[in-house]
Amino acid sequence: MSKPSWLPALWLAAAALAASACHEIHFEPHDYRGEIDIYDDLFAVAVPTADHVVAVGYWGAIYVSEDAGRTWKKADSGTERLVYDVSMASPRVGWAVGQLGLLLRTEDGGYTWKQQDNPKLAEGKNLMAVVALDERRAWVTGDWGTRIYTADGGATWVDHSLTIDETHPQFVWLSIPDQDRVRSGQKVFEDVTLTDVSCLPSDMNRCWIIGEFGYIFRTENGGLHPDGSPSWERGAIVGGQELEPLVMGHNVIELDEEQREGIRRFAEGIKDEEHLNVAIEPRVTDAEIREFGKPDDPTPLFEIVEARTQEVQAILEEAEILSDRIRRRGAPPWDYEDFIDQDPEFLDRYYESRRADFAGVQVSISQNPFLFTVRFGDPLNGYVSGLGGIVLRSEDGGRTWRYENVGRKQALFAVHPLPTRTIVVGEKGFMRVSEDGGQTWHEQRGFPTIFTFMRDIAFDPDGRVGYIVGQRGKILRSENSGQSWRQVLPPSGAELADTAPDGDREG
Repeated sequence: MSKPSWLPALWLAAAALAASACHEIHFEPHDYRGEIDIYDDLFAVAVPTADHVVAVGYWGAIYVSEDAGRTWKKADSGTERLVYDVSMASPRVGWAVGQLGLLLRTEDGGYTWKQQDNPKLAEGKNLMAVVALDERRAWVTGDWGTRIYTADGGATWVDHSLTIDETHPQFVWLSIPDQDRVRSGQKVFEDVTLTDVSCLPSDMNRCWIIGEFGYIFRTENGGLHPDGSPSWERGAIVGGQELEPLVMGHNVIELDEEQREGIRRFAEGIKDEEHLNVAIEPRVTDAEIREFGKPDDPTPLFEIVEARTQEVQAILEEAEILSDRIRRRGAPPWDYEDFIDQDPEFLDRYYESRRADFAGVQVSISQNPFLFTVRFGDPLNGYVSGLGGIVLRSEDGGRTWRYENVGRKQALFAVHPLPTRTIVVGEKGFMRVSEDGGQTWHEQRGFPTIFTFMRDIAFDPDGRVGYIVGQRGKILRSENSGQSWRQVLPPSGAELADTAPDGDREG
């Protein structure tokens, strides 16, 4: 499964595609400890106190201020890799993560960092996000379903990453060697990037993970059951178009005109919502399985399943739903003979996955948004920001999510809820504020005119002092819960990294 090549280039420096080296190296590395000589892209910020802030970014950049942003020092990160995220458990202790398995820990407020071994370092997987539950416990997420955990300050990291079994939709797309590994009980990791993990500041056992393809998880006990197994539960994006099951008769593979028109109306309703895919799931009855799914020749049943899928797909494509937005689930395993000797129950499992009390096809929305940031302001109310102007809102602790309309299609990289307002920031200087729980969004009066991306926003524990970080080392500070902002970095006349404007870099 390939990653989306159309992601904005500005995200490439902070997302799963970073390994493809989207950035050109434009300066020789300097070793001026404490001096920020070149201001480069910043990807994340942590604010452990009103006066203390730590920002991380490109080429191992870590900037620290302990005087409310008046002066800054460049930390000794010990790396030239991209640093994607930072989380402080306390004013002294925290973690940062980044490119190719980079995992750092600080115990002096962010000035010096030591690299920690972890299961993804040898694999070269990008670590996209970290949250420190306390000085001993932390979760890290990233490429290939990465989800690792420490309970001893990072001395050891336990791998709880997402894996594929034989019932997983990605199983059929695996290579033959990887399918054999799954059957033999070895781990094969899911091809999905988990882009963010965060916890509720007032209760660090309430946490959330998000990622590609609309993946959302939640936990209320720090992510682990008492026996040490993961306690993450899936959240669901709800709302939008729905279509009743398309019922056909026994051995029937064509829809009637009323059903065809229903599919056209369904397609028209989602045609312009590019983050929504369509899932097609053919269904067969017990009678059809008995008649056509013979153990020695399942081809007749396979042909029925394939024909029903193609019937629906053709109508969707005629209605201008692009083929890359159509997900064909339960496709016939035409190569079943390659597996049947080693796995005699292979066909039985496939039949069971297609079995239903009706013959026909189920068509449903397959949520596919690329999500960047998740934040909660209290145990029930939270927000997610994503690609294409997406904002999701939950009112039940992350069990269900609904889309909110911010009125623009720009990438929204970060969102932060405060008691009286919620702020979202993104590419090309985009900022919007909601003061009614996400129902309406408006521009921030007096906000500086910015043409570069803003990658992250965070506030101190009291929600009064906040920072926004972004391209070319730009840092903005607010002292009144985001009602007004002023630039604190770079200073006037500073030398900036020669990065391209938003959208002009190719990965």
